[in-house]
Amino acid sequence: MKVIMNTPLPRPPKYFLGPEPAPLDDDLIALLAQLETTMFGHILYWGSMDRGIQASRGFAPRTVGRALTVQCPAADSTILHHAIGLAKQGDILVIDRLGDDKYACLGDGVAAAAQEAGIVGAIIDGPCTDADEMARMQFPVWCRGTAPVTTRLLDIAGRVHVPVSCGGTAVMPGAAILADSDGVFALPPDEARTMAEIALTRGQIAQKRRETRAPGVALGAATGATRLVEAELARDNGKPSQ
Repeated sequence: MKVIMNTPLPRPPKYFLGPEPAPLDDDLIALLAQLETTMFGHILYWGSMDRGIQASRGFAPRTVGRALTVQCPAADSTILHHAIGLAKQGDILVIDRLGDDKYACLGDGVAAAAQEAGIVGAIIDGPCTDADEMARMQFPVWCRGTAPVTTRLLDIAGRVHVPVSCGGTAVMPGAAILADSDGVFALPPDEARTMAEIALTRGQIAQKRRETRAPGVALGAATGATRLVEAELARDNGKPSQ
């Protein structure tokens, strides 16, 4: 077989920028800002990032914004530096590290540039560095802990405005992000609006129930849990429930 030694191997483009997603409507941002992530957690089984994604240094003000998605491979942060220049006011970086858990792609220097560009927070499926400094800067970061070894400008590859995986959750470009001390949710904007309205209505109903619940009534009796358990126990014992 003849081997052509000097023929370059074909390769895909190193960098790719998807189309910029639509901004989040102001009223959607205001709606989500009324929620805690647990209010979504009461009604949804999807959209939440896994518990490994935690607020760095516990600094976790309720943060809402549009997902600026980035795929940032290995020890290279070239694409992240470029992506910050594409940000719009109120964006939240959502950084897919493509399985890397050694190199910190975000520290106080990059965070300062992100703040200046209007970015209000970052979510990283990997570690950060300079955690104390970023907390003092009031720049919230949700990530997988800290690391002292940082990425470099290695010009390897990367993508922006593409679907990413972060905390075990698929995040589309322009997704609505809600993050606080309990975790992070990422939902398509239309779904986020619908679920937020449901969550707020449920919260209002639950609050009224708490305020009107008679004193001394056991929780199981108030919620109906006791009725369900007793009915099942009676069935297992072959007796009709009361």
